Amino acid sequence: MSMQKLGRMTLCAVCFSLFTLQVALATPLPDSTAFFYLWPAGAPGALGEAEADKPSVTVYLPPEGRRTGTGVVVLPGGGYGHLAVDHEGRQVAGWLNSLGIAAFVVRYRHAPGYAHPTPLRDAQRAIRTVRARAGEWGVEARKIGIMGFSAGGHLASSVGVHFGWDDEVKTDAVDTVSARPDFMILVYPVITMIEPMTHRGSRRNLLGEDPAPELVARMSSEWQVTAETPPTFLLHTTTDTVVPPENSIAFYQALRRAGVPAEMHIYAEGPHGFGLAPHDPILASWPARCADWLRLMGF
Repeated sequence: MSMQKLGRMTLCAVCFSLFTLQVALATPLPDSTAFFYLWPAGAPGALGEAEADKPSVTVYLPPEGRRTGTGVVVLPGGGYGHLAVDHEGRQVAGWLNSLGIAAFVVRYRHAPGYAHPTPLRDAQRAIRTVRARAGEWGVEARKIGIMGFSAGGHLASSVGVHFGWDDEVKTDAVDTVSARPDFMILVYPVITMIEPMTHRGSRRNLLGEDPAPELVARMSSEWQVTAETPPTFLLHTTTDTVVPPENSIAFYQALRRAGVPAEMHIYAEGPHGFGLAPHDPILASWPARCADWLRLMGF
């Protein structure tokens, strides 16, 4: 290869990286369109009346002329101990809105105070509510996905593999609506509860200090994949020392074995918890890869 040609290729790569970074930085933070509690009359199993006891959803809608009919329920991470609702919530909603996709950012219950199955109950209720009220937000009931980051990725994958879980608590007609996502986007997700790949803080907060082996296996999403698991986009980095990339790899392999459409991107470098990575010219390309996948899958 000539030095001249190599120089042109290098310049193109730099230009693309700068363009990707500019697009990421230019994504505006959206204003919420609506806010609602998942259970207006009080959530099942609530321990009190504080905001932390009231799982809720903040709605972010794209302009009417740009809406695609797709909606995404967004589950921020935080190790099942807090919620990163800014860079894994509102900022993500802005990106989704830029694609014409409606975003529904969930504040689900977590430790201290709440453990399994409460987060799963809240996330399922969010999917069911968006599907039941899809017409209000210009969303098609068959185009509702779920997106999760880190521990929120574990929760999202749990909804994807346990959507048939029949919660004994039925409060209204919404609880009878399907909780199956039509697709999943899992960003540096916790997938397994099994040592040594699991994130110990997430496991402890969700399952307790010494969970039964049966519960550990049931909540390890890679062991629960079936042909009915939704198509999935996976994202991780090789250098993630908090949640090893083997989590995404294990889930991708399980999806492949089950014949479920899947796409996975593992970047060479990057920390855990980078969100949209607007300040990293390499990682900032991942939203474009995800957008390509959404178009390919018809969402």
